[in-house]
Amino acid sequence: MITIRPSNQRGGGDYGWLNTRHTFSFDQYYDSKWMGFRSLRVINEDVVAPGQGFPMHPHRDMEIITYVLEGALQHNDSMGNGSIIRPGDGQRMSAGSGVRHSEANLSKTDPVHLLQIWIMPERRGIQPSYEQKSFPLGEKHGKMRLIASPDAKDGSVKINQDAKLFVTLLDPGQEVQHDLAKDRHAWIQVAKGAIELNGKKLNQGDGAAVSDETKLTLKGVTDAEILLFDLS
Repeated sequence: MITIRPSNQRGGGDYGWLNTRHTFSFDQYYDSKWMGFRSLRVINEDVVAPGQGFPMHPHRDMEIITYVLEGALQHNDSMGNGSIIRPGDGQRMSAGSGVRHSEANLSKTDPVHLLQIWIMPERRGIQPSYEQKSFPLGEKHGKMRLIASPDAKDGSVKINQDAKLFVTLLDPGQEVQHDLAKDRHAWIQVAKGAIELNGKKLNQGDGAAVSDETKLTLKGVTDAEILLFDLS
């Protein structure tokens, strides 16, 4: 079963410094039908204006993944980490028992376009931690690249949940497949472009919840960038 979450039905809004779209209920946006999917709790598509950002604020008991599509995002946190997140990077912060962080667009001319992803951890109160790795375009072009997993397999960043995040880049007509094991579920998020998922059309910003399927075929309609979450 594949249930499509259309881009134009997401919450959020344009606040000048931030244009945001919420796939699931978040902050002032509430939709009882879309509270999350399995352990996946938040997918926010954010465009942050030049020189703007999120000031230091707290989190706890959440696995937070930041995936930058365009531009560069400055990260700082109360653990002492400071980094620049760029397209292709996989950045994970385990908020655990509590952490504070800020995110800013340091460019004076260009916006930064990103996906902010929250996954509920397998247990509460873990030690906060941070990890960031770069995944070259060639590792994602026409293939599924694992970038986050519970066991850090294939050089992915480690998350504290039975969930895996894959990314692929597809040309028009190019296909990749993903096998879903028994009792596993998937969420597909189209970050850029358009694809067909088992023959169903998905455009930029669309998502799809997948259950009771054994094989997923993703085919590029245009140049596309797709995130696939394999969930328990």
